[in-house]
Amino acid sequence: MTVQTSQLSNGMRIVTHRMAGLETATVGVFVNAGARAELDSEHGVAHFLEHMAFKGTPSRTPMQIAEEIENAGGALNAVTSSEATNYYARVLKSDVELGLKLIGDILLNPAFSDDEMDREREVILQEIAATQDSPDDIVFDLALAEAYPNQPLGRSILGTSRTISRHAAADLKRFRNENYAASRMILSAAGAVDHTALHRLADELFGAMPTEASRPIKRAKFEGGHAVSDKRFEQCHVIYAFEGFPNDHESSFAGRIFAGIAGGGMASRLFQEVREKRGLCYDIHAFDWGYSDSGIIGLHAATSPQQLPELATLALGIFAGLAEDGPTAQELARAKAQLKAGLFMSLESCEARAGQLAWDLMVFGRPLTNEELVEKIEGVTCGDVQAVGRRFRAEPEMVSAAVGARGASLAVSDAAEAFLAGTLLAA
Repeated sequence: MTVQTSQLSNGMRIVTHRMAGLETATVGVFVNAGARAELDSEHGVAHFLEHMAFKGTPSRTPMQIAEEIENAGGALNAVTSSEATNYYARVLKSDVELGLKLIGDILLNPAFSDDEMDREREVILQEIAATQDSPDDIVFDLALAEAYPNQPLGRSILGTSRTISRHAAADLKRFRNENYAASRMILSAAGAVDHTALHRLADELFGAMPTEASRPIKRAKFEGGHAVSDKRFEQCHVIYAFEGFPNDHESSFAGRIFAGIAGGGMASRLFQEVREKRGLCYDIHAFDWGYSDSGIIGLHAATSPQQLPELATLALGIFAGLAEDGPTAQELARAKAQLKAGLFMSLESCEARAGQLAWDLMVFGRPLTNEELVEKIEGVTCGDVQAVGRRFRAEPEMVSAAVGARGASLAVSDAAEAFLAGTLLAA
């Protein structure tokens, strides 16, 4: 594959993959500063800043930004995560320069007008309100707050209605000035792109940026706990979670495969035992999220309050079974195949490929080849997966969270205590 990397004199890295046969490209700037870079007083600022990027610059109104990219048949977008903020454009190959110039303008020169801030504040408040109608969102917010208490990783990326209502332009500017620096920024592009031309344009647009960010990002500390929301819904949503692995940890791929075997598809243990054989829920799955210095692996399910005690015991029993006996060779092979297929299918799009290249640079310091990714996946053994489960049994920190339990929440904490005590039977 044609992957090239380079670096500006101020430390900004550039990575491109010219993908043969494509008439389009995705070009983006990935900033290694997301919600976890916020101070306690800044909750929601990173996401607010991302929204305001599209609300005008000294040279373009919001409408002009939208018209300029859409007149060329392209699209601009951005997303804020816990650890990064990504600004990207999808364009025809003849408009790559236009896409990057627009990104440069909105990223470097946001206007932060009072009127636009007030309008976008209302949009974000509606976004927050929507999550309060979603038990899935509520239960994950509860779980993360217990996993990382009093830390940015444990807070909703969106902020709260109270914090968003009080943020002013000065707060957004301070966050941007203290976190957006060349050494934390990656220009990544995939599709019909020319590396040399992009490097030259990047130097013109971003070459004057400071090299180092003035604000350090604090390390995360995973802790355990139990949280319940009594908000009424038709179903009870439950999460059990354990500390996983940082993205660059040698066991990170074993963690992903553990989650895949436990609850990564219709053939997984959770789906077959909990849903198919006993009909205890409609949806149940396992998840594995990595961060730069921590991670979280767990399961999420939705069921009726009456069925919650049986589901909780059975689901954690499946985690216990993987710890005690490990996976079968067939399960391991299937999880590896799913992980490889999901990865490579996604990378056939230039948007996903640009994101993957930027992620590789942030985590590993260089782009990984497909062969290296396959080697990491294929290197995981049944013993490695079993070791992940045993780690959960040995560690005292565990998170449990429930929403809509209406009196049945005691079953959630009881199952967690039995799992940690080693008295919960393997399923």
